[in-house]
Amino acid sequence: MSGAAGGRMPRGAERTGTACPPPADRLAGAPADRQQGPPADRQTGPPADRSARLAALLAAGRRAGIYSAAAWSVGTADGRETHGHLGTRRWGGAELNGTELWDLASVTKPIVGLAALRLAEAGALRLDDTVGAYLPEYRRVPGKADITVTQLLTHTSGLPGGTPLWRAHSDRDGLLAALRGLPLRGAPGTVVEYSSAGFVLLGLILERAAATGLDELVAKQVCEPLGMRETVFAPGPAARERAVSTELCTWRGRLVTGQVHDENAVVLGGVCGHAGLFAPLADMDRLGRALAAGGEGLLSAPGFARMTACHTEGLPLRRCLGWQGRDAVGSPVGTAMGPSSYGHTGFTGTSLWVEPAVDGTEADRAGAEGRYYVLLTNRVHPSRDPRRFPAVRRAFHHHAAASPAAVRLSFGADRPRGSTAGRRDAASGPW
Repeated sequence: MSGAAGGRMPRGAERTGTACPPPADRLAGAPADRQQGPPADRQTGPPADRSARLAALLAAGRRAGIYSAAAWSVGTADGRETHGHLGTRRWGGAELNGTELWDLASVTKPIVGLAALRLAEAGALRLDDTVGAYLPEYRRVPGKADITVTQLLTHTSGLPGGTPLWRAHSDRDGLLAALRGLPLRGAPGTVVEYSSAGFVLLGLILERAAATGLDELVAKQVCEPLGMRETVFAPGPAARERAVSTELCTWRGRLVTGQVHDENAVVLGGVCGHAGLFAPLADMDRLGRALAAGGEGLLSAPGFARMTACHTEGLPLRRCLGWQGRDAVGSPVGTAMGPSSYGHTGFTGTSLWVEPAVDGTEADRAGAEGRYYVLLTNRVHPSRDPRRFPAVRRAFHHHAAASPAAVRLSFGADRPRGSTAGRRDAASGPW
């Protein structure tokens, strides 16, 4: 399914020729998409099937100005069950045709994690290897030399979360030096704090272990085995023409299209462990199918089981190797997914979530098959505010999982007071 451009162009961002969504107090009068139908919170009855429910939900999010574009897919190891796309690559821009490249943001992390696990299975590194074993510049850094690969993968390294090092360091060497000087928030292995800094370190370690660049490593270890031919760091000129726009960035002075949104990643050259990958929906399907099949084509059965197991028992947040487990409270996908499900979200409005083949009491609903859920949006376009996207994502997963739970489709301010869910690198992860 595809959606169309939205009527008149709302005012804003004339400097770039990009139309911004209307402010929240004007949403009721916003022009509707050509995809007609009442907003989801005013539906007179439920759509006939899951595909229609998902399309209606995501079209309503676009009408509310939360993003200009969305693409989605739900499937099993055997292939897609439902998928679609709607909207425009930017406000007032070209309609989506399904081949777009999306800035995956932090969904890069578990893909880099898969590369690490593949190297471990090949004997090129061990998960209990330390930072100091690969990065000589860390051997004299107190507390950091003994951080392990596992601790980096599970966000238990003690490294801090929100680290806008780009504000003070405009070159790669300066930023990496500042990274070495970051104070630990706790002893490694004793705290869980979502940390992009940890995945920057992981990327450096993998490059040393494999004696190749991270972009080549991810391509060889993950993308090539799965046929993800269009998943790349730093897309070239032709690929950038198909990219969905993200933020109107004051730091860069332009609308960001086809360049990584994350500012630290920009300074690092766009190839790093925490962010930077771009992919089309079709490639995310390929990854989802492999994971729903138990890591087929990527990992051995024991390796896959180790990756998806919770490694933070006794700590506040569930973390797998490279993935986020489903927390009982505050999960970005709500409560529709089973307790053994896992996935990752990205700050730009992307996510991949997977339910294992059998998940306890959820087995009756999900059947014996594993199932994956992909949602791709540009919720930071043209601005990362207002922060109404989490409600859309939770509702998407409720409907995609055919959950009987009632979902009120309201896209107003829904974060609990005091929540960190709207901040990049909050303790639990990007939203």
